[in-house]
Amino acid sequence: MFTHEEIWRGIDRLAAHAQTSPSGLARRAGLDSTTFNPSKRFSRDGEKPRWPSTESLAKALAAAHMDFSGFADLVAGRSRADNLRTHSLADSAGAFDAGGLPRGEGWARIPFPGLAFDKAYALTVEGDDMEPVYRAGDRLVVTPDNPPREGDRVVVRERSGAICAWRLGVQTVQALTLHALNPARPDRKLALAELDWMARIVWASQ
Repeated sequence: MFTHEEIWRGIDRLAAHAQTSPSGLARRAGLDSTTFNPSKRFSRDGEKPRWPSTESLAKALAAAHMDFSGFADLVAGRSRADNLRTHSLADSAGAFDAGGLPRGEGWARIPFPGLAFDKAYALTVEGDDMEPVYRAGDRLVVTPDNPPREGDRVVVRERSGAICAWRLGVQTVQALTLHALNPARPDRKLALAELDWMARIVWASQ
């Protein structure tokens, strides 16, 4: 059973895992920005401990794309050494099957606690094509099992073999509009016949 202190420490670690502050995590979850502030963890006189509600915790986990078992690992200070397969984004020839899932021997494994997507994997950025949003060395965690929506950041692989991250625009039955993350690059209108696969970016280390 976790203590009051451990639960709040877990929320702090969850925010760090999501590359934000507790206030930023609350905003991302659609909560008041002060929901996870230290001032909310005890009564005004400092005597009575206050616990986060199950609703606010559930929303925070959804915003960080983490399941409850992953949160329990954060609270306990555990890590999972074999959660995610990872590969270079640039050197991707032969690394994916037709559905955009990892294949072959060129994948390493990295510790990553409790991501709430069974088919997630990580790709490491090389080059400057996606600056200033993503830079060389950033690691993008993507999932092909959660359909992206307009406005989401996605990794797109074309049938030509080209692979890059974009912001997804309007989708029709014939084509996708892809907005460049680097302002020096043009947007694209990609015919679905030219699309190999697309996966939503659910987390990025920066």
